[in-house]
Formats: sequence, C-alpha cells, structure tokens
Amino acid sequence: MHIKYHTIILSFKHSLFRSMINKKKHFSWRKLFNDIHLWLGIGSGLILFLVCLSGTLYTFRAEVEALLEPSKYYVDADEQTQRLPPETIIEKMRESTGGKVTSIEIPHDRNSVYKVSIKMSEEERRGTTYYVDPFTATIKGTDESPASGFFMFMFRMHRWLLLDTEIGRPIVGTATLIFAFIVLTGLVLWWPKKLKNWKQGFKIKTDAHWKRINHDLHNTLGFYTFLLLLIMSLTGLCWSFEWYREGLSHVLGAEVFGGRGEKPLVSGAATQDTRPLSVTDYLRMADQQLPYAGDYRLSLPDNAESAIVINKYRTGFFALSAPDKLQLDQHTGQTLSLEKFADKPFHKKIASSIKPLHTGEILGTFSKILYALACLIATSLPVTGTIIWINKLKKKAKKKSKTTSQKRSYQPAGDAE
Repeated sequence: MHIKYHTIILSFKHSLFRSMINKKKHFSWRKLFNDIHLWLGIGSGLILFLVCLSGTLYTFRAEVEALLEPSKYYVDADEQTQRLPPETIIEKMRESTGGKVTSIEIPHDRNSVYKVSIKMSEEERRGTTYYVDPFTATIKGTDESPASGFFMFMFRMHRWLLLDTEIGRPIVGTATLIFAFIVLTGLVLWWPKKLKNWKQGFKIKTDAHWKRINHDLHNTLGFYTFLLLLIMSLTGLCWSFEWYREGLSHVLGAEVFGGRGEKPLVSGAATQDTRPLSVTDYLRMADQQLPYAGDYRLSLPDNAESAIVINKYRTGFFALSAPDKLQLDQHTGQTLSLEKFADKPFHKKIASSIKPLHTGEILGTFSKILYALACLIATSLPVTGTIIWINKLKKKAKKKSKTTSQKRSYQPAGDAE
C-alpha cells in the first residue's frame, strides 16, 4: 500500500514537471499578443463598432448638408456683379436681427455665401450662424438644416454613446485607449513569421473560402489602415481624459487646445485723428501680410480695446486646414501679431492640429476621404474579428469532439475480456 501510494506521488510530480516544461516550451510573445488582441477586441467590440460607425457618418457632415440645401450655401451671379462690402452686410444683419455680430466668414469662392455669427445676448455662448447672400445681403438660412438632428445624434453617439457626458465620456475614452492597444497588437500579429509569406499580408484572396476571405478582410485591411486608426485613437483621447491631454501637452512642450478661449491682444487707444477702419480695410491689410488666395474668418472686437483677429485658411483639394492668424489694432490697422503655421516648430504644429488630425480635415478633402474609408474599415473590424473567433471556437469544439469519439471507440485488449 505504501509502495503504491509512493508510486502515485512520483507519477503526479512527473506529470506536473512535464506540464510545466511543455507550457514553457509553447509560450511565445506572439501568442500573448494574440490573446491581448482577442480579449480586448471582444470586450470593447460593440462600443468600438458604434463609435467608428458614427464617426464615419459624421465625417462629411458639411458636404451632406450642402448637398441637401445647395441654395443655402451657393448663389448664382454673373461675373459683372460685385459682392457687397463686408461692413455693409454686417450693418444690414445688425438691423434685421437686432443682435450683435461677433464674426464673419468670407470665402474666396465668390459664389459661396458669407457666414455671419450673431449673439442676441451676452449670455449666449456661440450665438446663431446666418448664411448670407454676398450680393444682396439676403439671409439664406441658419446653421440648422434637415440633417442637423441626425448629425447631432451621430455626434453624441461618437462622443458619449448617447449617455450623460460624465458617464459616456470615460466609457468611450477607455474603449478608445483599448483600441490603440488593439491596433498595435494587430500590427504584431500581421507581421509574417517567415519573409517568404510577406505578400500574403498585402492582398485579399477573393477566390478562397469565405472564412479565408473574412480573415484577409480583417488582417489586410487592418494593416492598410493601422496608421490612420492609431492617429484617430491617440488624438481622440484628448477629448476623453484631462490627464491624457495634459500629459500629451507636456510631452509635446505645447498646450493642446491652447487657443480655446484665448483673448485677443489689446489695441492702442483711439485718438481724435484716428480714421475709423472698415472690414474692407482690415482685409486689404491682411492680404498684404498673407498674400495668397484663401477663406477669411474675422472675429470682431466686442469693445474699444480688443484687437481684431483674422484667420486665413488655404483652399483646395489638398489644402492644409491649419490657418494663419493675424491680429490688428482695430483703430490703426497696425500688426500686433502674425502667426504663420508654416513658421511654427514641429511640436507646436502637432499640438495645434489635434482636432483636424482626429477628424481628417488636416489635408482638406483628400484626407477626409482617406479617414472616412479608414473609419469604415474600423467599423468592420469588430465584426470580422468576432467571426474569426467564432470559427476558431467551432474548430476547437469539433476537434475535441473528434478526439473524444476516437478515445471511446478505442478499447485495449485487456478491457475486452
């Protein structure tokens, strides 16, 4: 009895030792990354699907609204007709609305409308934006449109999952942080084990079984979009977590969202000899400092001490979204400050471009198209990834069932007696 018990103990120790050896032998970093990629993806898949889908649909909000109401955004005028001076439009808008004009946007395209922002009271945060015919000063509409409700729904879905901001923001932020890890681990898993298999990761085998096609859609499309998806996730975290935004500002050496709420510089005091300047005068001075075709946005001073702030944006299919910023003394037109985006250090360019880097506006329409495609692919990744996982579970269950069946059908000679 003692000998039998001792034999059982030795057998158990031997089995345990062999198990540890096999476990150590089969461990690999690739398997670890695969497990991280799998379980993080399963845990956050539904949230990421909703966030990416809403982000895809929101990308071309301005273009869709213009398509639905072209008469609100564009006007027909012959070449001989001149646009009204901006100060005339501002005065007419004051008279017709009874409010205070805070800014005016003047596009380079002569057939596009002006956008005039008006506050009816000091308590209003942003006021109402009116779309105005530049030739007649006729109000064509406001920033409300037939699609406004839909896009606001998508915006709230993308930022807060339609929940209260205090609840939805950290949930979306956590899912976004997880998504960054998923993208990085996915890149590791895409990396071929052997150099001769590199070509397989760049193409989708469309003539294969649907399971292989689904795997290629997940693997290959994920690789082609990983850089844009990583940029989207890392910049998107700036809206979710204050600690992340402050940390990124510290790393970059420049404040992220630093321009928000920034007050204009102080103008000099007006004198009796000072000639009142018009918006046309300001635009002429801005053209001298920034001699290129572009869209203007003028923030009008709300008192006699503030400077007039002018932002100029380049236009075109590949136009950089970052504006050049000019501040002028409202009484004399003297240049108080000129910030050209091209002259900024690289770290300040990144810090001031977080929003367009996230939304895809950084290189105009070109980058918006790339971002929309990448975000659409990101929407599909949780779906194709889940299908891959289910197929593996079925394969394991089938293999286990087959092994069990084989064991039951096999009977040693001694058991048959």
